[in-house]
Amino acid sequence: MKCLILAAGYATRLYPLTENFPKPLLKVGEKTILDWLIDDIDGSALVDEYVVISNHKFAHHFQTWAAQKKQRVTVVDDGTESNETRLGAVCDIQFAIDSLQLDDDMLVIAGDNVLDFSLQRFVTYAREKQTSCIMRFYEPDEKRLLKCGVVTIDGDDRVLRMTEKSPTPETHWACPPFYYYTREDARLVSRGIAAGCGTDAPGSYIAWLCTQTTVHAMEMPGRRYDIGNLQSYQQVQQEYQGITK
Repeated sequence: MKCLILAAGYATRLYPLTENFPKPLLKVGEKTILDWLIDDIDGSALVDEYVVISNHKFAHHFQTWAAQKKQRVTVVDDGTESNETRLGAVCDIQFAIDSLQLDDDMLVIAGDNVLDFSLQRFVTYAREKQTSCIMRFYEPDEKRLLKCGVVTIDGDDRVLRMTEKSPTPETHWACPPFYYYTREDARLVSRGIAAGCGTDAPGSYIAWLCTQTTVHAMEMPGRRYDIGNLQSYQQVQQEYQGITK
């Protein structure tokens, strides 16, 4: 299984911290955000390669970091140099698939979230379902729902519909940026793009995919800290104060 890490954004809301440095390599406690994610996932012993998808501006930072990791980490440079020219998450996924000729099951995650639970549970869930899978959490705030991917599910966790940033959310089940693609469904990303699925938000591919095949949604077993601005980064720093491993 490959783990694709979406890290090609420019994090403009975190300036000046991220004006010349990538958000996923900011430290939380004694480790970078990426270290927290990869060190956790690696405990599943199922991932044989981590692929960090970067923009050109920050690729050298990720390459320096990757050289020190014990895991097999490949950095893919998507060639963009500004927020205005970014490819978008779904196109970045396809860019990595094409660049490395990937043909495997894939765990696809955003590289800027800190979690208080293990993603190994999600991998186990997906392996048991034997389908592509997402996570879901209950979001009571209707204003926040407008900025999220929102899913409608049946009694067996099957995704019936998913919308990205809908002005009229159908449910309160929001989708965080963690996805599992089966090998067969990873092959369909290019078809989804050609069919007109959105490409900016990573969940847009799942919104299309669930109209083509079965996708399940696991309820998120804990909390995620989305580091979107300086205030949220400071909050995470306080929450994780003293953590060293």
